[in-house]
Amino acid sequence: MENEIALLVIAIVILGYGYSSDLLLKYNISGPMIFMSIGVLLSPLFFGSQTLHLNSQTVQTVATLALIIVLFSDASGLNLKNVKWGIPVRLLFIGLPLTIVFAAFVAMAIFPNEPPIYLLLMSLILAPTDAALGKAVVTDKAVPEKISSSINIESGLNDGIVFPILLTVSTIIASGQDHITDNSWIPYVAKQIVFGAIVGSVLGYINAKLTIITIEKKWISESYKNLMPLAIAILSYYIAEQLGGNGFIAAFFAGLIIGNYNEELRENIENFAETEADLLLLVSFMVFGFVFIPATIAFWNFQVILFAVLSLTVLRMIPVAISLIGTKFDLATVLFIGWFGPRGIASLLYVLIVVSQIGSIKGHEEVYATVTVVILLSIILHGITARPFVKMYSKNHK
Repeated sequence: MENEIALLVIAIVILGYGYSSDLLLKYNISGPMIFMSIGVLLSPLFFGSQTLHLNSQTVQTVATLALIIVLFSDASGLNLKNVKWGIPVRLLFIGLPLTIVFAAFVAMAIFPNEPPIYLLLMSLILAPTDAALGKAVVTDKAVPEKISSSINIESGLNDGIVFPILLTVSTIIASGQDHITDNSWIPYVAKQIVFGAIVGSVLGYINAKLTIITIEKKWISESYKNLMPLAIAILSYYIAEQLGGNGFIAAFFAGLIIGNYNEELRENIENFAETEADLLLLVSFMVFGFVFIPATIAFWNFQVILFAVLSLTVLRMIPVAISLIGTKFDLATVLFIGWFGPRGIASLLYVLIVVSQIGSIKGHEEVYATVTVVILLSIILHGITARPFVKMYSKNHK
């Protein structure tokens, strides 16, 4: 009976948000904010009594699918002819490592009782950004394409770069060790990134060519054109994982190749992203409200909130500013890029993977509580500020 009520509530929320989505955006109220709030209301904190655990297969599957599709669809919207790789490379290979290291050292000062390796794990979980939470930043034409595409590329690739390192640290913790003893993780990370990129690119190219052929021969019905991206994204993820690559990087590169192969294919992916993919993303945030917040709220203390605030501000902004030295960007641009590093689906998925691998959050509840508060604040703060900050920034940066 509870499941039926939950489905009814989800249907009502989708209808209600659908009828008022543009109106809500005028007040800077985003879809993730609404769906997360509904998840909290349905949880045991308020009206619900059924509890889903962090290591639930249902929760993990929803988060994994959402991240695959977000990466695939975001990459497809990048026009490689116009993309300048200088800024994304700086953000990924200077800003990202600095963010992880900086956050880990600050965490050691704020959480002195936690083992350093757990704090490194937390820093890795919180490193990837999620452009979907500040959607206006990467979709609004008022933002210079050089800036919006850089933020989009960064959020698309940092998930896959961090993921193999996260798995390595998580495996070390699960084995009972408390530190990294050698450099064996470096070839593993390199293999994950390279194989993921190759598999995604090859599958993206093959499927793009096949899709165009079937469209020209009129073998494919109109309704299936918008469903094909889902299958291609999942196929890329699965094959890359089987071959030792990173599935999320594969999904990103598959979307990148297909979106740049043909304008019609890009439009099909955009249509898919605006409907089916968007719904899955919103449901993921409902799951976050239903599962994560009730599981960690008892551990939201001053230290947790302090680190969460720092994570979304100086622990992101200072590394970004360092990575952009020499670009001649003004302070407003550096702050704009630094602020729009939302934490969302990737961090949520990483927590689920870590919990399934390690087995329990017991004894380290503050770490998981911190991740939850960072995502919660990001959903609210980046959702509220996306449109106003874009408007302010674009006035002087045409």
